[in-house]
Amino acid sequence: MKLFSRKGILTVPPLSSVATIGFFDGVHLGHRFLLDTVLSASASRGLHSMAVTFPQSPFSVLHPESDVRLLSTSEEKVERLLDAGIDVVAMLPFTKELASLSSESFMSDILLRELHVKALVTGYDHHFGHGGNSSFEDYQRYGSAIGMEVIQASRLNQDGLPMSSPVSSSLIRQFLEVGELDKANQALGYAYQLSGQVVKGYHVGTQLGYPTANISVSSEKLIPAHGVYAVRISSDLFSGLRGMLNIGHRPTVHNGDDLSIEVHIFDYSEDLYGHELTVSLERFIRRERKFHNLDELRTQLASDELECRK
Repeated sequence: MKLFSRKGILTVPPLSSVATIGFFDGVHLGHRFLLDTVLSASASRGLHSMAVTFPQSPFSVLHPESDVRLLSTSEEKVERLLDAGIDVVAMLPFTKELASLSSESFMSDILLRELHVKALVTGYDHHFGHGGNSSFEDYQRYGSAIGMEVIQASRLNQDGLPMSSPVSSSLIRQFLEVGELDKANQALGYAYQLSGQVVKGYHVGTQLGYPTANISVSSEKLIPAHGVYAVRISSDLFSGLRGMLNIGHRPTVHNGDDLSIEVHIFDYSEDLYGHELTVSLERFIRRERKFHNLDELRTQLASDELECRK
C-alpha cells in the first residue's frame, strides 16, 4: 500500500479521516461530486479526507481475459484526486485475496485498523466486498459495530447526457470511442488527455510542411476514435500551446497496422525528442481517411489547421 499527499509519499496514514472507496478512473464529475461530499464531511468533523483506490482495474483482475482501457493512469489519477482537495490517497494493490474479503472485514481490517478511517462515504449505488451484495443499511450496521460512521452520497446526473444518465467512466469511454469528445469532456469536467514521451517518427509530416511530435502513450490508456483533434499541449518546456493531433494508422502513407499518435504544434519548431508531452483534446475535427496522394493530404492538413486554430 502507498499513501500519497500533496507533500509527498507518507509512511503512515493520518490518525483519523473521512474516506471513500473507488477505482476513480478519470476522476470525472461524478467522482468529484462524491469527493466533495467527503471534503464537506471531513471539514465538519475536523478530520482528514482520504480516497482509497487501486492501481489495477478490479474488473481486469477478476476477469483477466478482458481488455479494459483506462481514462487515467495511476499517476494521473493520484494527481487529480489530490487536485480535487483530498488530503491522502491510499493506493491498495487489488488482488484476488483482497476481493475475497467481505465488506464487513474490509471495513474493520483495512479501513479501520490499517487506515484509521472514522467515517466512510459511499456512492449512491456503490457496493464493495466479496459478492457485492451488501446494502447501505448493511454498511451502517457494520460501521455501528466498530464505531465507524457511514454516509451515503447522493446521485449526480449531468444535463445533456442521454436520458439524464448518471456520469460514469464506462459512459465516457463509449463517448471517446465513437468520437463524441464534447460529451466525454462534459462528463469528465476537463479535456481528455494523452501523455507520453516523444519518440522518433517517419518524418512524413516534415515533408508535408507539418512536422509532428510522435507520442508513445501508455498501453493501458484508452485511445479515442481515430481522426484529427484540436488540442492544447504542455511539457517541461512550455504550457498551453495550440496544435492539431492525428490518431490513426495513416492510410495515405501505408502505415500498416502501426498506430500513430502525432501532434503538430502551431508556431513551434524546437526539438522535442525524449521530452514528455501532455496533449489535451479540445475538439474532434474529422475522421481519419485515406487520400489519393500527398498533395491532397497536404491540402486537407491546411484546412484542418484553419479549423483547429478557430
